[in-house]
Amino acid sequence: MNLDEELKEFILHGYRHYIPHVSIDCAIFGYHERQLKVLLIKHKFLDGWCLPGGYIKRTEKLVEAASRNVKERTGIDGLFLQQFKTFGDPKRMNLEEFDEEKWFALTGVRMNRDNWLIDQTISIGFYSITDFSLTVPQPGIMAEDCAWFDIHEIPVLEFDHDEMVKEALHTMRVQLYHYPIGYNMLPEKFTLAEIHSLYETLLGKKLDISNFPKKLIALGLLKKTAEKRKIGAHRSPHLYRFDKLCYENALKEGLVLS
Repeated sequence: MNLDEELKEFILHGYRHYIPHVSIDCAIFGYHERQLKVLLIKHKFLDGWCLPGGYIKRTEKLVEAASRNVKERTGIDGLFLQQFKTFGDPKRMNLEEFDEEKWFALTGVRMNRDNWLIDQTISIGFYSITDFSLTVPQPGIMAEDCAWFDIHEIPVLEFDHDEMVKEALHTMRVQLYHYPIGYNMLPEKFTLAEIHSLYETLLGKKLDISNFPKKLIALGLLKKTAEKRKIGAHRSPHLYRFDKLCYENALKEGLVLS
């Protein structure tokens, strides 16, 4: 099945495989070298940008649908994933503005207002975090582009996705104090200054450089290695790594980092 046939099948008969009127949207944040970005897609049939998302297969759990979507857009499996809010405003999709003739001209597929895609839809928001330099953004069959945008240079988004990004960013920053987010965004071995920079960038504020890493060490999340990184004539800081077992336990049980 080629791309045009796959798109036509989804538009006309997608309800056979996906649950109608309930979707997911994913705020995928990317960090690299003190930069924080968010991944956006540009739909083939819309003028602006929005968060990547999609419908839930009838055969999968909610979190499986979100995980699939994140993997399809980034090319990376097993990223930290957290549900943050459900969005159900009846006017969030602007369905009254749907133009059947314009849609037909763009797609070649005749779709009237009885189509399963043209109805009020509730969206469940998830956020995820990764190192954006390791990703290969993929737009999918409904989009023409997929790209990273600096968190401070996001264009006005379609639907209610400006609110989604705001809510996802707020939730991520609150949960940074309760979950050891960061395993996917640093090399296997790193300096305390590097993890300090990571948390400062994600939180969007300054942290005490002398006390903050000590809290991670005291909680058992970080282990000092015997290796050092030479970064200057008189500077060779120790390298640290995450204690994987302690990290996974903290993800399950939570922690207090404040």
